[in-house]
Amino acid sequence: MTPSEFFSPEIEARIAPGDFVGHFLAQRGLTSASVGLRPTVVLPLIPVLEHRLLRALGAPAAQPTPIQRQALYQPADVPFALIASPMGAPMAVMLLEQLIALGARCVIYLGFCGVLVPPYRIGDLVLPTYGVREEGTSYHYVPAAVVPRTSPQIQTVLQAQALQHGTALTSGPIWTTDAPYRETPQKIQRFQDAGIHAVDMEMAALCAVAQYRGCALGALLIVSDECYHPTWKPGFGSPRLRQACDQAVTVVLAAARVLGTTYA
Repeated sequence: MTPSEFFSPEIEARIAPGDFVGHFLAQRGLTSASVGLRPTVVLPLIPVLEHRLLRALGAPAAQPTPIQRQALYQPADVPFALIASPMGAPMAVMLLEQLIALGARCVIYLGFCGVLVPPYRIGDLVLPTYGVREEGTSYHYVPAAVVPRTSPQIQTVLQAQALQHGTALTSGPIWTTDAPYRETPQKIQRFQDAGIHAVDMEMAALCAVAQYRGCALGALLIVSDECYHPTWKPGFGSPRLRQACDQAVTVVLAAARVLGTTYA
């Protein structure tokens, strides 16, 4: 089958996200109501960003849940929840599906990306506008002709909070791939020529699921590496990337406070 054949118009699936979550909650004597997920959720990629968000929030206690073995944080003094996303479209989508089934209506994703074009450099912040789909997960949710897009409302709030905190952002489309070790020079050149700004592993799929489920999803990405040089230039662990992570955390938490009130 080709990706265009993955999509099915059937509404019902054999395993519904709500049934899946409910089954594992019941094993722990919990229900969706007892979890009490807040409608606005901050979804950081991997523990590195999760830890920075928790530090900024004063490291609130986690509420154990069976949601992909991820810890759920719901601090008493903020109107949103926080849970870390695993890497890669399939696992990130499974978590998003479960969060939506538990009542999430507004999701802010915080992740990394590699840039394809100058003058972007390590530590810059990117507001994704739409995703180019070179992963497999999104094709099960929306037809191949559909372009997965971030929520304009959420992106506007992120932009406003960045401006308020003196943080520069650039908007642009993202290429999402399942195969980071197959980002070949010819493929990168093709996406450069098409005006694509960066590459990641989750955005297009997350946007597709959000559109399918009627959930607002926005994102802020931090440039972790530069892919437009003759050789790859990583910035992981660099002072500039660490500083950018702190700036992004400030913007995302400020936006989550605004959106948490809106979606309460």
